[in-house]
Amino acid sequence: MLDIQKIRADFPILSQKVNGKPLVYFDNGATSQKPQVVIDAIANYYKTINANIHRGVHTLSQLATDAYEVSRGKIQHHINAKHSHEVIFTSGTTHAINVVANGFASLLKVGDEVLVSALEHHSNIVPWQMLCEKTGATLKVIPMNDKGELILSKYDKLLSDKTKIVTVNHISNALGTINPIEIMIEKAHQVGAAVLIDGAQAVPHLKPDVQALDCDFYVFSGHKICGPTGVGILYGKEAWLQKLPPYQGGGEMIATVSFEKTTYADLPHKFEAGTPNIEGGIVLGTAIDYLNQIGFENIAAYENELLTYATSKLLEIEGVKIFGTASDKTSVISFNIEGIHPYDIGTIIDKLGIAVRTGHHCAQPIMDFFNIPGTIRASFAFYNTKEEIDIFVEAVKKAQMMLS
Repeated sequence: MLDIQKIRADFPILSQKVNGKPLVYFDNGATSQKPQVVIDAIANYYKTINANIHRGVHTLSQLATDAYEVSRGKIQHHINAKHSHEVIFTSGTTHAINVVANGFASLLKVGDEVLVSALEHHSNIVPWQMLCEKTGATLKVIPMNDKGELILSKYDKLLSDKTKIVTVNHISNALGTINPIEIMIEKAHQVGAAVLIDGAQAVPHLKPDVQALDCDFYVFSGHKICGPTGVGILYGKEAWLQKLPPYQGGGEMIATVSFEKTTYADLPHKFEAGTPNIEGGIVLGTAIDYLNQIGFENIAAYENELLTYATSKLLEIEGVKIFGTASDKTSVISFNIEGIHPYDIGTIIDKLGIAVRTGHHCAQPIMDFFNIPGTIRASFAFYNTKEEIDIFVEAVKKAQMMLS
């Protein structure tokens, strides 16, 4: 059992008031809040070891480099990567996906196919559209059903020897659907395709094992897992990272430079051009340590309690329709109230101190599928409570009364 009040005390922002009301933060799908240990680690870096890394012989540079590489090792262990050089620091999930999509530009030709799913965030759609426009490859979409689940029988029919990469999210940011990526990866490999998993929404709720999954790439952002913004991770199998060309040129990613020829550095530096977000990389390790101390099994069990409780309470409200009713989903509820625009609900409950997300959640094709302008999305984290859900539900009822 988690001591929720003790955990909440770790997050200074949760004790403040918004519009004169205690903050109820249900926008965790957009970004997580930060515990004091992470905030302190950011300040400590700048107070004690701020220096550029991998380049200096002086003490501060060596200390910063060591801390950065220790964090890389923590992330390697956390996701069970085989080698630390398979862990590439990026600015976030979007950057990581673009690194891979850009690399595949040299591997694709006219007639090749890229598969994405109907459940994707725009950041896992647009880079692949750009790639197909550049190479003449064809983008194909794995369809979904009315529950927000991918239709695997259709996926089977789309796969062929033309398929070069399948890219799918582990968990949908808009609906909370947990995709059956294990079987999808296995089937893709049977036709020789690579697989990229967008884990941005998964890593706050579970601990991915990239070797057990056997995915070729797995990407996520630090700010979703109690870490800083501006840092993320691209995991890639060593063989694939060796095959892909660098995404950016500059300092750090080179072995030798002359005006006649440049040779590239070994992994991971080949993909880490320029001065990185050093503080972010170091403190991401701190955030992962914090979450592992709580335990991802404990987090998942408690968040499932919150999901079940909130779902039942919301369904008591007349006119509520929940979008995303997959049998396997995480602590996200996307819903609308009949006859009321989601933006109007979100605006009113914000005045009552409640933070939710409204709109298409950077997943416009999902909204088009349901023929709606957007949804109200409440996304819960391990520091939320059933009491907050009660406040939220009452606020939704009040907004409904005002707008009806």
